[in-house]
Amino acid sequence: MFKSYLKISLRNLLRNRTSSTVNILGLTIGLSCGILIFLLVSYLSGFESYHAKADRTYWIVTDINRNSVLPSDATPRPLAAILRKDYPAVETAVRVESLFGRVISIPETTSRFEESRNICFTESQFFQVFDVKWLRGNASTALSAPNTVVLSDRYAKKYFGTEDVLGKVLRFDNQANLTVTGVIAEPPSNTRLSYEVMISYNTIASLSNTPGILEQWDNPSSMCFVVMRKNTGSPALQEAINTTKQEYLSAEQAKTFDFHPLPLTELGYNMRYGGTVPRPLLYTLAIIGILLVTAACINFVNMATAQALKRSKEVGVRKAVGSNRRQLIGQFLIETGVLTFIALFFSLLLVQLNLPLLNNALSVLRADLSVLNLLRPASLWWFGCLITGVVLLAGLYPALVLARFRPDTALRGRITTQQIGGVPLRKVLVVTQFFIAQLFIIAVIVMTAQVRYIRQTDLGFNKTAIFTVNMPPSGISKQQLLREKLMQTPGVEQVTIGLEIPASPRKHPVSFSYDHHTTPEPFTTNLKIGDMNYIPLFGLHMIAGRNFLSNDSLHTEAIVSAMMVKQLGVRNPEEILGKQVSIWGMDKTIVGVVADFHSEDLHNAIQPLIIMNYFQENQMAAIKLNPANMQATVQAIEKTWNELYPDNIFHSAFVDDITGQFYLTEKILLALIQAFSLVAILIGCLGLYGLVTFMAEAKTKEIGVRKVLGATVESIIFLLTKDFLKLIAIAILIATPLAWIGMNRWLDGFPYHISIQWWMLLLAAGGLILIALVSVSFQSVRAALKAPARSLNIE
Repeated sequence: MFKSYLKISLRNLLRNRTSSTVNILGLTIGLSCGILIFLLVSYLSGFESYHAKADRTYWIVTDINRNSVLPSDATPRPLAAILRKDYPAVETAVRVESLFGRVISIPETTSRFEESRNICFTESQFFQVFDVKWLRGNASTALSAPNTVVLSDRYAKKYFGTEDVLGKVLRFDNQANLTVTGVIAEPPSNTRLSYEVMISYNTIASLSNTPGILEQWDNPSSMCFVVMRKNTGSPALQEAINTTKQEYLSAEQAKTFDFHPLPLTELGYNMRYGGTVPRPLLYTLAIIGILLVTAACINFVNMATAQALKRSKEVGVRKAVGSNRRQLIGQFLIETGVLTFIALFFSLLLVQLNLPLLNNALSVLRADLSVLNLLRPASLWWFGCLITGVVLLAGLYPALVLARFRPDTALRGRITTQQIGGVPLRKVLVVTQFFIAQLFIIAVIVMTAQVRYIRQTDLGFNKTAIFTVNMPPSGISKQQLLREKLMQTPGVEQVTIGLEIPASPRKHPVSFSYDHHTTPEPFTTNLKIGDMNYIPLFGLHMIAGRNFLSNDSLHTEAIVSAMMVKQLGVRNPEEILGKQVSIWGMDKTIVGVVADFHSEDLHNAIQPLIIMNYFQENQMAAIKLNPANMQATVQAIEKTWNELYPDNIFHSAFVDDITGQFYLTEKILLALIQAFSLVAILIGCLGLYGLVTFMAEAKTKEIGVRKVLGATVESIIFLLTKDFLKLIAIAILIATPLAWIGMNRWLDGFPYHISIQWWMLLLAAGGLILIALVSVSFQSVRAALKAPARSLNIE
């Protein structure tokens, strides 16, 4: 029986090539987007969940209470050691400190490597908390001693060309030799803790000149992860944390720091503590995937019902020869299944062809998405549900409609449009399709405008033709030599040396006191390090006082921002000149006030700010270039830098490129929404084709009669289009306020953002109507031009 059903299904698909092609195309597009989105959501939501102890592992975060609450993903260094030593409910705990821009070199060779993100200080307990596959060495002791390091197999080959590296030596930042004591497998991509160079935590003390640096409670420096014993949980951990605060922290420190345990699976999703992918975004993507697949299924329903009149006699014959309702439903569901699996084949092919683009966009996460991920146990259930849902959603309603035809009515050709489902359901389906399309179009218009706004907004400083190079720690004489040599380079106009450019994704909130106050001010300040050329090179505007007079090493002067003046309650910027600020234990005299500028990206409001010259913290040289021949100038700068720092790696970037990376998430999201908008529109157009086909079939004789009585082609086209124009209007009226609310909430995440204008909503509505008119024009004109004789003679 199944073989017979399958053979008949294939014959019907071949006989009705046009409708079959439209159905397969619609399902292919919908399934492709659905699979792509669900692969992405499954990947992004699966971070850290693969660890065996993930359900009882907690990440401790800190709220720093000043005038406002500053959230931090780190804790003071002693906390983890105290928790694992003093509290039986704690199975183990580990400290982790990520490192950025560090140089690894191989002694007695010229090999040097700059490492960021995948290098850290940590303890042997890391391998008790997290699932790591060991290849060589002893996991329990590998990081016990100072100046030891564990490498991944990939990095062992990168540094030494082999995995057999136990006992070999690395040079860390030209400061210390590290002995390799272990080799681990390369971490999977679905972890935020993808460390491949793990240096023993005790090395921090051996590198520092500060006594007791690992016992200091006054600064959150390390991430802390705690595994609780079975049958305990976060309440017991919070109690242990509170007891530790009372015992080890001073009254002032206890008031300043609040520690909170979060589930390990929140790592990377909690935006308050440095997460990059908020869970609401994952839910939104999942809903988008469901909507697009649903829209594709709606097309199938419309096309199937539009073809029902043609198949009424087939149903009548089958019932007359003994087919029952269950057999007919089975027949039509098998046809749907065949269409679905053909569409699935092309969908998987299309997804695999587009995954490299998505993986490249997510390269910062080391994404390695593949259609083979669908074979994983965690993916099989939702993938199976997706395919089953598509078959039932797309095929069950048309099958039920066709199977209930009365054989005598069907054979006499008296099936009416009301008997195949009428129009109410199809109207709802079409409204749903264009509701989805309208949501996407409004989202694209608003997001495009916001991304353009934040890219074009003046950040308050000059970014044009400014080239930055990283600078290793060095004395003031070496820094002055670099400045002099750079200024002698043709094409270099100005040079400043400091910590970073005026706007940075890294936050540096610092406590300070003002005007000889004995206690810190109730708010923190951002701190920028720069010499006397910092303000003129970046084009910062002085509104009171003066710039630094020299680049002396005493660094006794400071410059503050207008926001700092306002926060301190000083009415006139001139009044603050000559006052004292104490920062990092140093007293400085305020000599100038600069106009406010954005020291962070536009996700954050302008903050109070202090600029000071402090050569010990200098890590960057910013160079103003003559635009005439920048490529040759950059090459000359690199040559000069390499001569001065032969043991380090030249790393450079233009300021425009640095600030352009601030909104990478928004750019990726916009690209996805643009692509999904095109898909939603295309699916909607296919749905309209199905609706107009249905209407033309239903009104064939009516069209013939009207033409005989003198109706024009234009009036016939209007007859066929007026109903769906009403449906699109309804979709627009429903979608527009919802889209307005949703996009306003998204915009609220930016302190500086556009306002949604009336013309944006009008543009979206007009665009949708125009696209719909174009998509149905062919079928409408074709029906209107059909000869009346053919229409009236139709059986």
